[in-house]
Amino acid sequence: MSGQQVDLAGFLKSKRVHAGLSQGEVAGKLGYSTSQFVSNWERGISQPPMSSLKVLSELYKCSLDEMFEVMLSTTLKNTEAELREKYANLSK
Repeated sequence: MSGQQVDLAGFLKSKRVHAGLSQGEVAGKLGYSTSQFVSNWERGISQPPMSSLKVLSELYKCSLDEMFEVMLSTTLKNTEAELREKYANLSK
């Protein structure tokens, strides 16, 4: 992955679309009865469980390492934003 930071939600949607899969197809291959889980990942509401990364990387034809790095980057960015907000509220 290059030095630019990639958002997990956009990454997942882009990879799914590029692989020619619907949200429902991905959900089915992961054992979910509804596409809502995949939709939530692609909207940034939640993240796929770590146990699903290997199957997702195979479905989306990308490396497991790349998928993990994007997930890690997004998690760190979100955690930093949350902590900074909490810190800023200390002085109020």
